[in-house]
Amino acid sequence: FSCGMKFSENCFTVSCAGHTNRFYLFGGRDEGSSALIQGMTLAGVLFDEVALMPRSFVEQALARCSVEGSTFWFNCNPEHPQHWFYREWICKAKERNALYLHFQMEDNPSLSPAMIARYKRMYSGTFYERFVLGKWTAPQGLVYPFMTWDQFWDVPTEELFEEFRISCDYGTVNPSSFGLWAKLGPVWYRIAEYYFDSRREGAQRTDEEHYRALEELAGKRQIALVIADPSAASFLETIRRHGKFRVIPARNDVADGIRLTASALKEGRLRICRTCHDTIREFSLYRWNDAAQRDTPVKENDHAMDDIRYFACHLPDGKPSFFASALPRNTPP
Repeated sequence: FSCGMKFSENCFTVSCAGHTNRFYLFGGRDEGSSALIQGMTLAGVLFDEVALMPRSFVEQALARCSVEGSTFWFNCNPEHPQHWFYREWICKAKERNALYLHFQMEDNPSLSPAMIARYKRMYSGTFYERFVLGKWTAPQGLVYPFMTWDQFWDVPTEELFEEFRISCDYGTVNPSSFGLWAKLGPVWYRIAEYYFDSRREGAQRTDEEHYRALEELAGKRQIALVIADPSAASFLETIRRHGKFRVIPARNDVADGIRLTASALKEGRLRICRTCHDTIREFSLYRWNDAAQRDTPVKENDHAMDDIRYFACHLPDGKPSFFASALPRNTPP
């Protein structure tokens, strides 16, 4: 075999015995991705994580497979049972002459029993059913059902803390929620909060008043970073104008943020202290929206939940709180 890559064409070629196969590489990232493959003639398509791709891209790629005997391959993790791919392909597998294979975590030969047990401990509820059992399950009930009273902590001795950060969810009519986080070893503790509900208080606050509350929450501590609601442009500018805190806009992918937050809470990398009363109240009320067509929580009692999610998405050092590495297959220990 001989192989080659034409980066300008996103084309990978494999040749043997006078025959050459061409493989074109594309990312189905958004609705505009379907334009990348219009006009092509294909003999087959492999969709990796198809549930994350827009339907327009997938259907355009399938429409380009006009070579006789062309074949489709799909793989994905489960999503909501109302997802178009589940309804159109998995539920209609027999009608579409498709072979449906349902793998569970135990079917992965590269995972040891210890790793499988670890992942099972990390997830519960919907996350467990999807990523461990491989079910297309609709979320029900609380978003964080494992956050019972025994999961909240007393504040450790402050002299032991190594670093401080603040996360902010900003609102004018809706509540504003700021969390003060302190690092002790590998763990971040939410040790204090500012929570202002204009409806509850009967008055609204300006950006400057919220900024003064941010300074009061920080006190004399050296705050390494403020992670703020990316939609709060005026409040971000107010923080920058004062020049006291380094501030960045938060990542705001709700579904991924909830997954990161749930993992960090279950692994003990994030801990909520009992001094944060409004946060504890929201944990008991923050629920999935069962009527939605995708995984979304109800937009109520979610302001502390949002600022915690902003914080979890930037662990550590402003990066997502996970990394990936790869090892060659059959590598000896």
